[in-house]
Amino acid sequence: MADKPQWLIREDASVPVLVALALRQELGIRVPDDLPSLRNLPVRAPDASDATAEIETQWREYWDMTVEPRAHPSSGPLELIEGFDTLVALPASGAEQLASAIAPHGASALRYARDAHDHYVGSMKHHTGGDAYRAYASAIAEFERDIGRRAHSFELNVQVLPFSQRGIWWIGALTVAVTDGLRRDIVAFDAAIRPVIAELA
Repeated sequence: MADKPQWLIREDASVPVLVALALRQELGIRVPDDLPSLRNLPVRAPDASDATAEIETQWREYWDMTVEPRAHPSSGPLELIEGFDTLVALPASGAEQLASAIAPHGASALRYARDAHDHYVGSMKHHTGGDAYRAYASAIAEFERDIGRRAHSFELNVQVLPFSQRGIWWIGALTVAVTDGLRRDIVAFDAAIRPVIAELA
């Protein structure tokens, strides 16, 4: 069966990804423009100053490395940032402004990310009976019926995140973010994930 297409889907609410998004919100970083804010995390006051262009650029590089580390390796050595356990590593040179900007937010970002991850794990067990992949298998089967051929082999990473708006967003070449509420809605999630699968398969 060596010629049989293989698909690999990894689903998570990754703690490092959640930490990066919590820091984005706490620092007032606007990129990526289309990503909404996280629920249950204070939104910055309207008069708070947003992050500088340097911090946004450095955060964006850190975000890309966090979401898809194999596709975005660091050009130089990385250093773990104190206060974040082993969850945040930034380039030893070129990320100094970001490193000092995030330093005060370690405890709050870690607490938020771990709570959100634990909530995802408990919620998915409750809503899917532990079979998170049935939704993907069904969407792939429908895609194959519609297009009249087997799906090509593909890889997809799905980050299930507590965004304040419902939807699905590409956050990497092989990675999408989906709102937790949409992921739990079987019919709506099936409709939302099918165009993603069509693009890859």
